[in-house]
Amino acid sequence: MDMLTLGFLSFPVLLLLIFLRAPIGLAMFLCGIGGLYFALGSSGMFMSRLKTETYTTFSSYSLSIIPMFLLMGQFATLSGMSSALFKAAESWLGHRKGGVAMAAVGACAGFGAICGSSLATAATMSRVALPELRRYGYSGGFSTATLAAGGTLGILIPPSVILVIYAILTEQNIAKLFLAAFIPGLLAAAGYMLTISIYVRLNPDAAGTRPAVPMSERLRALIDVWPVLLVFALVVGGIYLGWFTPTEGAAVGAAGTGLIALVSGNLGWRVFKESILETARSTAMIFFIILGAAIYNGFLALTQVPQELSNWVVGQGFSPWTVLVMILVFYLLFGCLMDSLSMILLTIPIFFPTVSALDFGMSQEHMAIWFGILVLIVVEVGLITPPVGMNLFIINGMDRETPMTATYRAVLWFVGSDLVRVAILVLFPAITLFLLPD
Repeated sequence: MDMLTLGFLSFPVLLLLIFLRAPIGLAMFLCGIGGLYFALGSSGMFMSRLKTETYTTFSSYSLSIIPMFLLMGQFATLSGMSSALFKAAESWLGHRKGGVAMAAVGACAGFGAICGSSLATAATMSRVALPELRRYGYSGGFSTATLAAGGTLGILIPPSVILVIYAILTEQNIAKLFLAAFIPGLLAAAGYMLTISIYVRLNPDAAGTRPAVPMSERLRALIDVWPVLLVFALVVGGIYLGWFTPTEGAAVGAAGTGLIALVSGNLGWRVFKESILETARSTAMIFFIILGAAIYNGFLALTQVPQELSNWVVGQGFSPWTVLVMILVFYLLFGCLMDSLSMILLTIPIFFPTVSALDFGMSQEHMAIWFGILVLIVVEVGLITPPVGMNLFIINGMDRETPMTATYRAVLWFVGSDLVRVAILVLFPAITLFLLPD
């Protein structure tokens, strides 16, 4: 069997392992070492590869940004920032039709600016917002769908762990990727709020009303979110202004949120220890997926699958836009079955060389950044797309009274909003690249 055939045969084996509920990191790891064994006929190569790949992958200074952002999200949750964000948004929007749901989306956007994880944003904001949504008569399916969609803002609005991984894989500037994600992130939040407004007008029984809050209380609630604004301005602003690198900014953010949690009286020794352990568990899970992807992608590179696939696509004479649309459709379909991190790690080493070989009428750097934001968005759509959208299961696990089918029906409205946004960003790349320096 030749190398190329062996490489292509590894894909159905990988999908079979995932179907059998093997962890995605382990599935990629086994396919990688198994493929190397069959390709080279001995165990020496993959044992050597395991040693060198582990060291070269995890000795990367850039990867230290991941545990720092995860720790920042842990401290932000403990310090009460999520509650303050939701109360501020609710005080300004809650009296409108569908306003409490809009407030939940706004709070998710704010929390995503200091968290960087979709699942953490969805889980944290659900604890805060679900009781309020139920209190004011919002239907179960609409409530869970809103929070699942709002949670996706955690990986789109910078800082974002997924964008960090993409930057490392494609050797792009992390700060520029964060900057490029800002406007699409705001468009996502605005699109979700517009979707809520349309939904509650077509389904008036899905949302109740609440009385307006006096202006004095609104201003007081707005003042309470100053820690969020401070941390976001310090981390993101400091990175853009060149005060520190993205990795240093993540450390500053973690220290800042930890200090706020300590001052607020929510950070005792037991809570601090649990935050460190939870961050370590999440980091270990992410790093093992990264290692599995590195081993598997090394095997694919040996078999020349990415290069041959890229040459085949270019040789077919497809227009660059046709190829881009096909790749995005692939992400949308497989995003229903796999988590976002695994999708990025598995596919970017294959698809990025293909896209890089095409001419979209922009510089190579701008193309890489634009493509990264598009991929991030369609992967984010997968988080809320039935049947396996991860955010849907997180939210429904916290609200067992709501049938999953009710969540599925309501969340399709938000998926529609995402698809419209993807189309706009594909047709008008300047929206994504607007804030980048020439």
